[in-house]
Amino acid sequence: MWRLPTIYSEDLPAVDVLAIAAHPSNIEQTCGGTLLKMAEKGYRTGALDLTQGEMGTRGTPEQRMEEGDVAAKHLQLTWRGNMALPDARLENSLPGRMTLAGEIRRLRPRVVIIPYWEARHPDHYNASTLCYEACFLAGLAKLDDNLPPHRPGKVIYAAQYASVTPSFVVDITREFDRRMDALLSYHSQYGPAGESPELYPNPTEIRERLAAVARYYGGLIGAKYGEAFVVKETMAVDDVVSMGVRSF
Repeated sequence: MWRLPTIYSEDLPAVDVLAIAAHPSNIEQTCGGTLLKMAEKGYRTGALDLTQGEMGTRGTPEQRMEEGDVAAKHLQLTWRGNMALPDARLENSLPGRMTLAGEIRRLRPRVVIIPYWEARHPDHYNASTLCYEACFLAGLAKLDDNLPPHRPGKVIYAAQYASVTPSFVVDITREFDRRMDALLSYHSQYGPAGESPELYPNPTEIRERLAAVARYYGGLIGAKYGEAFVVKETMAVDDVVSMGVRSF
């Protein structure tokens, strides 16, 4: 079942940056600041959640869909959708790859942000492989659908919680508070909880924890807050004189 939110329109042109993740709120937490920064630069941004998070202890899929629309407005997204694949049972299946490849062809993103390929939650690492292979399939001219082929020019991995050295960090100092507003729009997940505070910390604690992570990555580039990413390719530099981040 495919759900299209109110911010979708049939005449939607191609998006420039598309973030894909397993569950609602994953995108906000790992690359929301980057999406907001790109939107404010004039790029068309999109977010695609693969599941509705229906296996989560708190909240309902309907609540998460409503919360996701609120978060989308905070991030100034052009488009948001949900594939409604089974939560906690996400697989890199042929039907899933084909469906996702069709959406990539329809949205025609120049850059796709996907989860890092190692994670504690199986849905996250399965989502990473599923997304990468769907991006590849989308570029095959003989793929059996009615849409023209399209392959993103760049796939980047959101590595905010991976124990790896990032390939690059995006300065989200100006965007951090609004990224947190987007994340905390998921009241069913991050609202106050009277029971099990160790499992469900209050919004203040969540903000402090995520600020600490963002401060660490921001510090690597001399900024207050940052979001970390990994690419598998070697990145080219045309001008070594104007390279960012000082050595001393």
